[in-house]
Amino acid sequence: MKTKITKLFNIKYPIIQGGMIWCSGWELAAAVSEAGGLGLIGAGSMYPDILREHIIKLKKATNKTFGVNLPLLYPQVDEHIQIILDEKVPVVFTSAGNPKKYTAYLKSRGVKVVHVVANSKFALKCVEAGVDAIVAEGFEAGGHNGYEETTTLTLIPTLRPMIDIPLIAAGGIGSGRAMLAAMALGADAVQIGSRFVASTESSAHINFKLKVLEAKDGDTKLSLKELVPVRLLKNRFLEEVEMAYHHKANKKDLENLLGHGRAKRGMFEGDLEEGELEIGQVSASIHDIIPADEIIQEMIADYRKALKNMPIL
Repeated sequence: MKTKITKLFNIKYPIIQGGMIWCSGWELAAAVSEAGGLGLIGAGSMYPDILREHIIKLKKATNKTFGVNLPLLYPQVDEHIQIILDEKVPVVFTSAGNPKKYTAYLKSRGVKVVHVVANSKFALKCVEAGVDAIVAEGFEAGGHNGYEETTTLTLIPTLRPMIDIPLIAAGGIGSGRAMLAAMALGADAVQIGSRFVASTESSAHINFKLKVLEAKDGDTKLSLKELVPVRLLKNRFLEEVEMAYHHKANKKDLENLLGHGRAKRGMFEGDLEEGELEIGQVSASIHDIIPADEIIQEMIADYRKALKNMPIL
């Protein structure tokens, strides 16, 4: 399969693995890159020395293209960027910040830069900043999300006529059929997060992986928009958040309730009740934990079958 994205990153399939905090370590990124996609290390949950360790291990595990996902709101982002340059990381996906801040700096040093957006305003800012590609993430996605609650089905065809650079669809995509739909709407590739959480190589705790398999439609909710919008699996913590809203909690109240390290507690340490469990709506269609290469092969087979069976008018 050849698209603008496969050419840009020199990968076999137009499948990008989301750089999810606490779930996307070097093992998952290496497995995805080896299988023909683009694997990403999720730097948002890593101290600088841990990020360097993961990059070094990943480079020993594969000679294929890989990248790092870097939330720009991370307090040690400058140290992360220096490590990325020191270790010659070829691709950086940035999010949660102004794409102008580091794009030119990284590109001048040979790094391909992609930025994640959830609306047309920031997509146009990305073009102005000179990014190589854009990830358009719909409301269905897990983790940090857009304030506008625009779905992928709406976002991709809105952005496609507005920009000329490669466009990657994210949010609600976990199958080859969904991949085909996104590309029919104008995407050049898809970014997959939640499906890779339930992979053998994911660094998520097994408790969290099994909880994802139990998810039904309606079991996730976008919340905490006063802080950073995040889609969460329903549990005791989310019930506490809902109760806080019921009692007219302000931003400070929500910050105190969230506390520190709650995402790690849930996704990495496996506390299913008091932890923050970030996952997308597509979790309702995830039913097994399998290796990343099998996930990719299943998606490609499903994509080709769906394409072949498309009705011709």
